[in-house]
Amino acid sequence: MSSKYQTANSDAIALPAYPLIPSRDPRDQRKSQSNKQREPFVFFIMRLNLKAVMLVLTVAVVVITLGVYMRCAAFSFSPDFVRQFNRHHESQSSSAAQTSDALQDIECSINQEYSVHCKRDENANEVYVPFSFLRNYFDVSGAVTTSGTEVAKFNWMHSTAKVNLPKGKYDARGVFMYFENYNVEVRDRVKCISAAEGVPVSTQWEKRGYFYPTQIAQFALSHYSKNLTEQPARVHVLEDGDGSQMDWTTPKTSNMTRIWHHKFNTSVVQFETAIGYESAISIALNQTLDLLLSVDLLLVTNSSSLMVTVQNRDTKHSYNLHYIPADLLLSVQDSNIYYGLGASALNKWRHITRDLHIDVQKGIVLGDKRSPLKVRRSDLEVLSVAFLGIGFYDNITLSTSEHMAHFYDAAEWFVHNQDPKSGGWTNPVRRSLNGFAELRPGWISAMGQGHAISVLARAYWHSGGDERYLKAAAAGLQPYRVFSQDGGVLSQFMDKFYWYEEYPTTPPSFVLNGFIYSLLGLYDLNSTAPAKIAREAGQLFAQGMYSLKKMLLLYDTGSGTSYDLRHLSLGVAPNLARWDYHATHVNQLLLLATIDSDPLIAQTAERWKGYMFGKRAKHN
Repeated sequence: MSSKYQTANSDAIALPAYPLIPSRDPRDQRKSQSNKQREPFVFFIMRLNLKAVMLVLTVAVVVITLGVYMRCAAFSFSPDFVRQFNRHHESQSSSAAQTSDALQDIECSINQEYSVHCKRDENANEVYVPFSFLRNYFDVSGAVTTSGTEVAKFNWMHSTAKVNLPKGKYDARGVFMYFENYNVEVRDRVKCISAAEGVPVSTQWEKRGYFYPTQIAQFALSHYSKNLTEQPARVHVLEDGDGSQMDWTTPKTSNMTRIWHHKFNTSVVQFETAIGYESAISIALNQTLDLLLSVDLLLVTNSSSLMVTVQNRDTKHSYNLHYIPADLLLSVQDSNIYYGLGASALNKWRHITRDLHIDVQKGIVLGDKRSPLKVRRSDLEVLSVAFLGIGFYDNITLSTSEHMAHFYDAAEWFVHNQDPKSGGWTNPVRRSLNGFAELRPGWISAMGQGHAISVLARAYWHSGGDERYLKAAAAGLQPYRVFSQDGGVLSQFMDKFYWYEEYPTTPPSFVLNGFIYSLLGLYDLNSTAPAKIAREAGQLFAQGMYSLKKMLLLYDTGSGTSYDLRHLSLGVAPNLARWDYHATHVNQLLLLATIDSDPLIAQTAERWKGYMFGKRAKHN
């Protein structure tokens, strides 16, 4: 039989079934030792051969590549690619050159008075002075701005103040200057809006707070102007006792009823609760943005109050605003903010208008003067309105604004707080101006008089002829005819030109902006009052305009204006008007130019406006 284990040779020998054993021959052992001694040398030779092969291959690839490139004589890169590459290369070279050729440090001697570290570009023959020095040295401002993908730009401005161009001839019944842009109540120097009077309380010259006639008038004129320029308010009626009635939550220990009021010829809500906030009658709300609360209120007992809960929607923190019948301005205890309606508020109907956003913000500032939280109007939400104690209420609304209510609150303040002897609205604080004798409490300001008359003239016209406003405005003319040293606001320049003093100092200070505001009050009354009063106001206005035209250029410095004329009164350096006051001068002259055609006024206004953009009067 054939087998796969057999070969063609018939003498084939079968493989042994056991393993082969290495030879024990001594010669074989010596041969093995000799091979082990040669192994390191063999491996070394192999490594050398491998490096040589790699080197040869590399050289061959380089030679072949160069050969192919040299043979392809017709090949070239596209012109566009070459130009793009060249531009990129030139840009990199330029940047590298600029980097290597950096600006040199150099010390700048400014008028031999200041030494400033500057930079010098020797190639361009330029020296670069730090703007931080220029800003203070030249009283300018600037900032780097970027807009979208645009390259950053540096904006240099001589003045950040704004010039407000008149939209037409000034109207004594219309917008007062540009006061629709004013927000008096948000100012830091306004402590709060008095709940008893409805007008701002100032801390400008006394931290405790006081009623500052000029500020109160600006508050009124700003709201009057906003009423003419803004969209009509959105009003949400909560309760009027008749057509609009809310579902009030009334605890078992409390009660409320709607009764007919014969004097008002309407229904009002009567409430009576036990002591403790848990017994208050209330309505739950979730009102946002409409944060102007208006209510007709009569409180009977000292423990009666109106409470409004407002929540910060961002932090979820709630504030309880309490309006109580007490001689209290503003008090804060944790999240409870108290405003006093006055002790005389009992058993009297009062129409109350409160900006809940302002009331919360002023309470927060008083509670944490170091780092008060700034709350945005859009962050607040009215959660509830509640009444406690015994009383009556009617006509509760929440709205976006109540401009005319604020205006008339201020007009009423001027009616009830005028000095019957002098006809002035006095300032109850001391006022010190450098170099002048201190003004003691009780001084009268021509600017305050003029502003107040502007308010009352508009109130007289808008109310349809309420004589109380006209009478107060007419009485307000008296200080214009009394010299400052005698308790009025009148002074003279060079014993010739009559001037109405914002600050009735000794010697006279001749403040320009306050004088022009006093003139506007006279013009407003002349335009709205009956003939006799209008004639008196007109004569005082004409007298003041004559002085203004004769003295106006004394305030021109060639690059700005002076705030006053102390450099003539006291013989000292001029008191230069900062840019916001300079802009006020320009705005006032632009307005006067609409009612007085004398070219001096318009030309001076244009020249002064140019100063705000770096222009200067010409040299000789």
